[in-house]
Amino acid sequence: MIPTHQKGKAKAQDFDDLDPVVTYRHVLQQNLGVRDPLRVVGLCDSDAFYAACEMVRLGITDKPLVVLQWEGIIAVNYPARKFGITRFHKLKDAKERCKELIIVHVQTYKEGEAEPGYWDNVDSRTHKVSLDYYRRESAKILAMFKEGLPGAEIEKASIDEAFIDFTKPVRQVLLQRYPYLAQVPPDAPNGADTPLPEPPPIDWGTDSHLVPINLAETESETVTEVQRDPVTWHDIALQIAAEMMHKVRVDIANELGYTTSAGLARNKFLAKLCASYRKPYSQTILRNCAIPNYLKPLEFQKIRFLGGKLGDALAKEYDVSTVADLLLADPCFRYLQILTACLEEMQAKFGENAIWVYEILRGIDRSEVKEKPAVNKSMMAAKALQKPITKPADGFHWIRVLAAELALRLNDARKERPNLWPKTLVLHASRGMSYNETSRSKQAPFPFTKEVTVDVIAAAGGKLWKELVGNAQTGPMKITVLSLGFTGIEVTEENQQSIDVFFASGIKRPREDRNDASQKRPERETDAAALPSRPDTDQHATSFTCPECHKTFSLSTKLLSSITDAEDRAQALADMKNEHADFHFAQLVAREVEPDADRVGPSSTSLGSSKKQKKEGGPKGIEKFFNRT
Repeated sequence: MIPTHQKGKAKAQDFDDLDPVVTYRHVLQQNLGVRDPLRVVGLCDSDAFYAACEMVRLGITDKPLVVLQWEGIIAVNYPARKFGITRFHKLKDAKERCKELIIVHVQTYKEGEAEPGYWDNVDSRTHKVSLDYYRRESAKILAMFKEGLPGAEIEKASIDEAFIDFTKPVRQVLLQRYPYLAQVPPDAPNGADTPLPEPPPIDWGTDSHLVPINLAETESETVTEVQRDPVTWHDIALQIAAEMMHKVRVDIANELGYTTSAGLARNKFLAKLCASYRKPYSQTILRNCAIPNYLKPLEFQKIRFLGGKLGDALAKEYDVSTVADLLLADPCFRYLQILTACLEEMQAKFGENAIWVYEILRGIDRSEVKEKPAVNKSMMAAKALQKPITKPADGFHWIRVLAAELALRLNDARKERPNLWPKTLVLHASRGMSYNETSRSKQAPFPFTKEVTVDVIAAAGGKLWKELVGNAQTGPMKITVLSLGFTGIEVTEENQQSIDVFFASGIKRPREDRNDASQKRPERETDAAALPSRPDTDQHATSFTCPECHKTFSLSTKLLSSITDAEDRAQALADMKNEHADFHFAQLVAREVEPDADRVGPSSTSLGSSKKQKKEGGPKGIEKFFNRT
């Protein structure tokens, strides 16, 4: 989905920003956001991350290694790539290419074990893939970025990638190095809006690669010869950020043993694009003056969000394949006067998405770098079953395997935040029970316990399983996807007692809490703890706002007219909340079931889908069942 701030019509001059005028106001004013002319964003990508994790674990440095997930290769280290091995090769072919190839299967969970391990003879029919080791190593890398880059905004993009907005810390260093920028000169003709003086020369050093301004220039030319354009203040900002990024990357390599590659540019899109310019263990700077010719030869359908239906439509409409073709660039590739004239035509054909396409092809990306919440509101373990569950008794094996993963992940999270606790345990099964349903789920409050163990979660999950299969005890069933997860994960407030206190010997809850009806936990399945947000204390409430999608849902007028009791009305609203929570959990299942190891971000989608949905009369599929207004 395209961010709303990237939609709508815009004036042509808004796009002419390769060499913006930087004034004293820009330097002295805080929080200029994505339009800051000195904005610098970096993308740091761990090199062959899963393979690198296994190399660190095994103490291997320069030997070829691949990581397996069942029969498929999901990661290849760089020594193995020298033999031409890729993730698309079969294991047999990879062995033939390299006789000394080291093969490691990812950790798996198996019944009876509290933690995943590296087992012999793993079988997808009895084991479940575990990525927990990689998640832990990823967390160590992210922690080093946060420690080494105070003041920077850091957004974890995937298990092996992180975006970093250097704008604030770079601004501090800029004013320290060039103190004459900290005050507007008394003779400045336009006051704070006076342009800054010419920047000093730059020593780019040897720690970073610079994308050539003209890609036709040979790689043998020196940096000085290649980078002939005048230095700008944004170049100074890039150089400062490059120093910061290099230092942290070296610390990560020395302390953790992981090499990383990084890209630095004026926004997220370009930073990610140039991060792979010279992998592995490299750092690339994309100056504003180098953007046009860097984008020019790219196949535009390889750009994120342009690989789906929208990209197909553009390619078919204009019979083009590269960015340069689509932009109808003149020989100087000086941004798009021709396309500007066609903008209204593009909008007519492709709607408001045309503005986003117009901007992204010119290297403009207004998306923010946002640190994700420290606490995930949900946690899920899922398994795509090679051998479907056809008998209720077979489900308990997988419940216990999934419970082991949940126990490990929750306990890992509680080491950092001891007061972390889930409100609800949810069991979800897909692909039909006896009456041809495609999916069903059950949920219940997760019981408080002093120690979270596999047995505790498995017992609660087993109870949900019995409720879920229900009448299928005697009828046919076929379940191909099973998931067990926590929702409503929260941290108690600092002034509240720890959960463990309630289990300490001799400590009882205050009488007023025990007598307060609002503190009693309902016995029905639609327990308040099972809801996606805190229950309404007002029994007369008829609507709620989902904290995840921020949509408001109301009980229908017809239903309200048939309910006279306030308690029944509250229960009906709670049922709606539970049903909507199931919808979000189903979305989680679709994203997380047995994920491919090196997959980064969502798959390409059509950016015009939301508009098309509106034209066709509202949401389709499962979502329509949750818009009861």
